[in-house]
Amino acid sequence: MAAGHGNTPAAWIAVAVAMLGFVVGSVALLQSPVSEAVLWIGIVIALVAFPLFLVLSKLGFNSSDH
Repeated sequence: MAAGHGNTPAAWIAVAVAMLGFVVGSVALLQSPVSEAVLWIGIVIALVAFPLFLVLSKLGFNSSDH
């Protein structure tokens, strides 16, 4: 893979956290009636992914030599 295409530990962890948030939110939407509390938990988890990426980047996990 070419350098600089997101193949770093920081990117992988951020994507995994975002996917977890989407899965939690999707499960909430599939319930009948829709569980708004679980939906908001999923949204918060997904939104945490970007600040998490920034923190991991600052800690040096944004280089592919790990």
